[in-house]
Amino acid sequence: MPVTVLDPTSALVVVDLQKGLMGVPATPHSTADVVERTARLADAFRAEGLPVVLVRVTYAADGADKTPGRTDAPQRGGTPPEGWDEVVDVLAGHPGDIVVTKRNWSAFYGTDLDLQLRRRGVTQVVLTGVATSIGVESTARAAHEHGYHVTLATDAMTDLDDEAHRGSVERIFPRLGETGSTDDVLKTLARRG
Repeated sequence: MPVTVLDPTSALVVVDLQKGLMGVPATPHSTADVVERTARLADAFRAEGLPVVLVRVTYAADGADKTPGRTDAPQRGGTPPEGWDEVVDVLAGHPGDIVVTKRNWSAFYGTDLDLQLRRRGVTQVVLTGVATSIGVESTARAAHEHGYHVTLATDAMTDLDDEAHRGSVERIFPRLGETGSTDDVLKTLARRG
């Protein structure tokens, strides 16, 4: 489905576009393309006076605040490089942006994201970021459950696995909101005024 409308109080929520994730092999879009498209959206939202939320994931050096529980997937070990959890330079440094720090997949769980959005009267979120099937999907599910209208810029997100990306975009996202390209969102944003 195309993006039909953006509420007057929409916010752009950018998931995990941070330095430590930029070198990770991504599909179907390169992380560089995702950052470029997200930067275009962020500039447009800022120009309209709409909130831009930059979500970053981090953990304590000893891993004490990582999500607990046993999984079949192997856990990454070691100490991440210095600055891995900093928002990429092209998106960082805008004084009006909201920065949310998470320690789980969803940007809502254990953070003040919902509070930050509600205090600004936000009723709709536009999501971008990495990884489509993990951080973005978890955040989209939570946004939907919190009662926000959800829009997903599917060419401004990417994953570690093409099949996982497609599964989210084709099967899950249409049940949570509207999907479209960066250009679709920008055109709809321009029609708002």
